[in-house]
Amino acid sequence: MEQYIEFASNHPVLSIGWVSIVLMIAYSFLGSALSKVKELSTHEATLLINKNDAVVVDIRQSNEFKKGHILGAKLLGQEQQNKADFATLEKSKEKPIIVVCAMGMTGKRTANQMLKAGFSQVSILKGGMNSWLSAGLPVSK
Repeated sequence: MEQYIEFASNHPVLSIGWVSIVLMIAYSFLGSALSKVKELSTHEATLLINKNDAVVVDIRQSNEFKKGHILGAKLLGQEQQNKADFATLEKSKEKPIIVVCAMGMTGKRTANQMLKAGFSQVSILKGGMNSWLSAGLPVSK
């Protein structure tokens, strides 16, 4: 223990950097574990779509959506996302919803907005559309 204290006193910048990295890693793990929004693998998403009639909401740009999207996915435009306008999805409030973005990074914000708007079961696709394509799953154009 004395060696750690000596190292920290001799190298304060390195010590602060190391502690910062450990805290960021802990925050990311705790944040995802405590989040109400569940991340689904491609396998879990296909099961939810096939067995529970889940609604897939694609939040990518319309040109990316036209290049290829999950079968039956509904496009939610950028304006609708910014305004948290989910009127087109009101009929699906009680169904499971899977939010899909390009790489699984931006979907969490929209999913949280949907939870606040009263949607009961909102998840995001881990890895986004890239993971769907990498798994060789079908897309519609």
